[in-house]
Amino acid sequence: MKSDVEELMPRLLPVDCGEDTEDRVLNGPPRNPQEYLRQVQLEASLCPDVVVAQIDPKKLTKKQTVNVSVAGCPAAPVGFSPSLSWQQHQVSNFSDVRQSITRNRTHWSNHTLDDNVQMTKLTDEEGWKRFCLGEKTYLGSSSSSLADADQEPALDYSKVGFPPLLSIISRFNQSTVLMLLDILISWFEERKFVPQLGRWLYALLACLEKPLLPEAHSSIRQLARRCAQLRSTMNSQEDENLPALNLLICLVARYFEQVDLADQPE
Repeated sequence: MKSDVEELMPRLLPVDCGEDTEDRVLNGPPRNPQEYLRQVQLEASLCPDVVVAQIDPKKLTKKQTVNVSVAGCPAAPVGFSPSLSWQQHQVSNFSDVRQSITRNRTHWSNHTLDDNVQMTKLTDEEGWKRFCLGEKTYLGSSSSSLADADQEPALDYSKVGFPPLLSIISRFNQSTVLMLLDILISWFEERKFVPQLGRWLYALLACLEKPLLPEAHSSIRQLARRCAQLRSTMNSQEDENLPALNLLICLVARYFEQVDLADQPE
């Protein structure tokens, strides 16, 4: 009698090994091609029709679906966007930096880190925020406190953040680069721009390989839009954060070819 599966899907490779061979085929290695095919058929017949996967939710990443927004950047106030020549110059400099990192990656990754540099575990998002931005910025201390810390004789990097030294970023693979970008950009979405953040974002973009993965596209576009959003609220062209925001928008749009986000000449 044929099974339900056979009624709907006739066998393409009918195999007749005899009625007394079923136990031998399942309990021992196949001795010929016919027994191998029979073994496959018998094992398939023992599989349940419906299987439910046992999934551990803790092992799932937070972002299972990548949504790439096609929305552009908010327009810059008149006089706040850079010239085309300035953008081209920054892209050229950025390309040189990337090539230098690529050439010297092995050299710097073999450097021994200072004793005070305690690398954070890959899964510790809050720890990475503290590492890159410093305890003061992470906890929301004022900028004046950071300025006072910079003047201290013995600089405590755990308080003001570790700079993106070549000996540090050269140890990052692409998975770590993307993870850190996502962590810092998510933090930036709800907070103001600070110099420590700008230094790390520039360094991570310099380590980001092309062609971009879909999740990288989404992250850097989110970064450019956030920078443009902050720029649109500025009241003075003398704002100390304006050049950094323009630079990040420029790199995302011009170097990573997200041209719909680019500042157009006024």
